[in-house]
Amino acid sequence: MKLSQMSPALNSTTTRKRVGRGVGSGLGKTSGKGHKGQNARSGGGVRPGFEGGQMPLIRRLPKRGFNNKRFAAEYTIINVSDLNMFKDKTVVTAELLQEKNIIKKLAPYGLKVLGNGKLEKALTVKANKFTESAIQKISKAGGKAEVL
Repeated sequence: MKLSQMSPALNSTTTRKRVGRGVGSGLGKTSGKGHKGQNARSGGGVRPGFEGGQMPLIRRLPKRGFNNKRFAAEYTIINVSDLNMFKDKTVVTAELLQEKNIIKKLAPYGLKVLGNGKLEKALTVKANKFTESAIQKISKAGGKAEVL
């Protein structure tokens, strides 16, 4: 078998819809858009959820409950495994992490250290918040977790 003799399996490909091509395509003249109207225009159509001026379903339904998203505490998150790049006895701070391009920018509530992965270095980590597993892994490696 040669590369030039290969062809895709039967019915695995469909021919491209070539609109506005006259005889035979079935999509000549108005290109399947009908005559005039909003949907026939370029850039025409309506936004998702628009119901022709009728009050949309999303606005008709009652809104219930409390959403904490606006007031939620935002932290810049880092895992314990990301700290292995530092040498022993290093004092790891948010500024040092930014310097080494591990984090891009600091969130309003500061830095939070999560306990994913393993830590092989004895480091002093200064952050605004730690998970229990992160504190255990840092102290097990011979380091210290300091809450700012």
